[in-house]
Amino acid sequence: MSTVTHIGTSRRWTMLALGVFAQGSSAVFVNGTPFLLPALTDHGMSLATAGLLVAMPAIGLVCTLIAWGYVMDRIGERKVLVAGPAIMFAAGIAATTVTSHVALGIALFLGGLGAGSTNGASGRVIVGWFPANQRGLAMGIRQTAQPLGVAIGAMTIPAVAAAHGFSTAILVPAVMAGIAAVSCLIGIVDPPRPQSPGDTGKPANPYRGDSTLWRIHAVSVLLVIPQATIWTFALLWLHRDVGWSLAAAGALVTVAQILSAGGRIGAGVWSDRVGSRLRPLRTVAVAAAISMSALAIATWAHTWWAAVPLLIAASVITVADNGLAFTAVAEIAGPYWSGRGLGVQNTGQNLAAAAVAPAFGALITAAGFSATFALAAVIAVAAIPLVPTASR
Repeated sequence: MSTVTHIGTSRRWTMLALGVFAQGSSAVFVNGTPFLLPALTDHGMSLATAGLLVAMPAIGLVCTLIAWGYVMDRIGERKVLVAGPAIMFAAGIAATTVTSHVALGIALFLGGLGAGSTNGASGRVIVGWFPANQRGLAMGIRQTAQPLGVAIGAMTIPAVAAAHGFSTAILVPAVMAGIAAVSCLIGIVDPPRPQSPGDTGKPANPYRGDSTLWRIHAVSVLLVIPQATIWTFALLWLHRDVGWSLAAAGALVTVAQILSAGGRIGAGVWSDRVGSRLRPLRTVAVAAAISMSALAIATWAHTWWAAVPLLIAASVITVADNGLAFTAVAEIAGPYWSGRGLGVQNTGQNLAAAAVAPAFGALITAAGFSATFALAAVIAVAAIPLVPTASR
C-alpha cells in the first residue's frame, strides 16, 4: 500500500506519539476497569456480576468498532481521533457523579463507545505516514499503548478506588481522554490516499476470493483470550491465591505490562527484518500456548516461585501478536478498506475479551485458576494452524 508521501520526520513521530496517547487513554478506560474487581467483590458483589460490570467498556467498544471504521474511511482519521476521546471524557466525568452500579455500568458502556474510535484511526495514521520497512517498528510502538494503559490502570485505579470509591477512579482515563482529544485536534494530519483503482472508481473488496484476512481475524480472536485472561485476573490471582497485598500485586502487574510494551516493539522490529507479519505471528501463537500451559501446571501445583515468573512471561508473550496482526490487516486491506478491516479485527478481539471476565470469572469460582489458565492454553493451540502461511 503506497500512501506514504514526504513529510517531516519529526512530524511523523509526533503523530505516532499522539496516536499512542489516544490509544492509551482508551486502554485505561477499557482494560483498566478490571482492576475495580477487588473493590467490587470486597463489598459483597459476586465475581461473575462484578466481571460483567467491568466488562461494560469493552461491550460498548465492540458495538461501534466497525461503525468507527466506516466513518474513518469516509471522513478521515483526525476527526475520529478527536470525537472518540471527547465522548470518553464526557462519559468518565458522568461516571463520577453516579451512585448506583447500574448507572455506573451505563456510563462505562458509553465510555467504551468512544474508546472504539482510537483503535483503527491511530493505527491507520501510522500505516499511512510510515514506509513499509518501518511500519512494524512504528506499529509495535503504537501497540505499547495497550499494555502501558493497563500498567497505568494497575498503578492508579485500585488505589483511587480504595481511597475514594470505584466511580472516582474513572477520572484517571477521563482526564487522559480529554487531553487526547485536544492534542489530536492540534497535531494529527490525515495521511494521503492514492486514487481509487479500477474502472468503476471503487476499490476491490479484499475479503472476496481470499481467506487471508478472515484467518487473521480468527487467529486474533483466539489469541486475545489468553491475553484477556491474564489482564483481567492477574491482580486477583496474586491477591487471593498467592496471598500478595493489592499494592504488591499491582506493582507486579505494572512491571509485566511495561515488559509487554517492549515485547510488542520487539515483535514489530522482528517482522520488519524478516519481511513478514505472519511468520512471527505463528511463532507467537506457539509460545502463547506453551506459556499458558506452564502457568496452569505451576498454579495447579501451588509452586508460586515458578508461577509468578511464568505469569510475567505469559503477559509479555500473549500480547505480542496484536501489532503483527493489526499491521497485516491494514496492509492487506488497503487504504479504502482498512478502516472496516481494522473494525472487524478489533470487534472480534474485543467481543472475545469482553466475554472473558464474566465467563472465566464463573469458571474460576467453579474450578479455580489453574483450570482457567489451562483452557486459555487450549484456545491458543487452536490458533496455530489458522495462521496464514504468507500475506498477499
